[in-house]
Amino acid sequence: MVLEGLREGLRGAIDRLLGRSLVDERALREFVRDVQRALIQADVNVKLVLELSKRLEEALRAERPPPGISMKDHAVYVLYEEITRILGGEDVRPPVPQGRGRPLRIMLVGLQGSGKTTTAAKLALYYKERGFRPGLVAADTYRPGAYEQLRQLAERVGVPVRGDPGGRDAVELARAGSESLEREGADVIIVDTAGRHKNEAELMEEMREMERALSPDITFLVVDATIGQQAERQARAFAEATRVGGLIVTKLDSSARGGGALTTAAVTGAKVYFVSSGESLEDFEEYSPRKFAERLLGMGDLESLVERFRRLSKEGEERMERLSRGKFTLVDFVEQLEDLRRMGPLSRLLEMIPGASQVKLPREALDGMEDRLIAWRAIVNSMTPEERGDPGILNGGRIRRIARGAGVEEREVRELLRSYEQARRLARALRRSRLRGTAAS
Repeated sequence: MVLEGLREGLRGAIDRLLGRSLVDERALREFVRDVQRALIQADVNVKLVLELSKRLEEALRAERPPPGISMKDHAVYVLYEEITRILGGEDVRPPVPQGRGRPLRIMLVGLQGSGKTTTAAKLALYYKERGFRPGLVAADTYRPGAYEQLRQLAERVGVPVRGDPGGRDAVELARAGSESLEREGADVIIVDTAGRHKNEAELMEEMREMERALSPDITFLVVDATIGQQAERQARAFAEATRVGGLIVTKLDSSARGGGALTTAAVTGAKVYFVSSGESLEDFEEYSPRKFAERLLGMGDLESLVERFRRLSKEGEERMERLSRGKFTLVDFVEQLEDLRRMGPLSRLLEMIPGASQVKLPREALDGMEDRLIAWRAIVNSMTPEERGDPGILNGGRIRRIARGAGVEEREVRELLRSYEQARRLARALRRSRLRGTAAS
């Protein structure tokens, strides 16, 4: 789960406070120390932690809880407000095209290995899903295979990409690629630049020239969460070379130090716009300090969950209509399950549901559910159109052939067929129930 160590540390501090029969000054001091420990272990800037601790102590001493609110609940609310503040405070809205025939131009910069190229594709998918026409420009002339990686990602997203794998002038590639996409009607142009070390004078100068040539509407610094509070120095170094308009924090799922990267906003003034927490192109979301604080403290984030449901529901409407008519195919079954998986890792979906953070499901169980969906998609892809339309014709020989084609065992094919049959029976039962309800009314 995202920042699991910090989440568990803060929840532990809250649980210990709520478990006390008496909340006196000593209990509040211990609560503040528990919070300090959790933040420092998540690599949050020590100065920032001490400032938060002081504000938390002062607020708990000076403020009386409103009528009907216990001191325990008041302490949790004050902590929530302070955590929200150090995570960035108020939300910022991502930029969108303003019309008038000029596309939104975005430039991505960052150190080598920060995940810029994958982030470029995720950002393109983000805008595409919201009705825009994004395009990608490959302007990394240093890393072998950079253009090919971006081309493959663009193909998966379904957006155009411009670049030249043999090109050497990154500034000219960025300019020509942007102009080409603009002529073809792209309204969001995302330029992926070469990764650099913050002290490489030549590369930093190239970045300045590219900024002058493109006049981007916003430049995002892509920050790897695993570097923790070093993100502060990185942000300051890049800000000296270019106009960094915001941050995108990647790899939040693989680091205990992500708190340091996220709280860079409070130290440098640069706002975090997006966070990414996995390899999947869908593992990318707008960053909200308030919602993030809610999830860390176990309050859930139903709004984000609902937004993801809405975003995928449009694609699922036809399948749901077929289900209601009793025409529920094997392909429909797997695609419905994939819709759920595309909402993000199952572990992260659980974080968004209030109270679900208390359920301790083994990590292996959650990973196993996601692996099973991947295997089932491979199985369906190995079937002929006739077999997908009528699984009843599958005999032992066909099952063996399908298993070989999908690279799975025969029992996994049979497991898929059993699960599909159960879902189909449920769909029929729901349809009969619906028809009876319609007749009764």
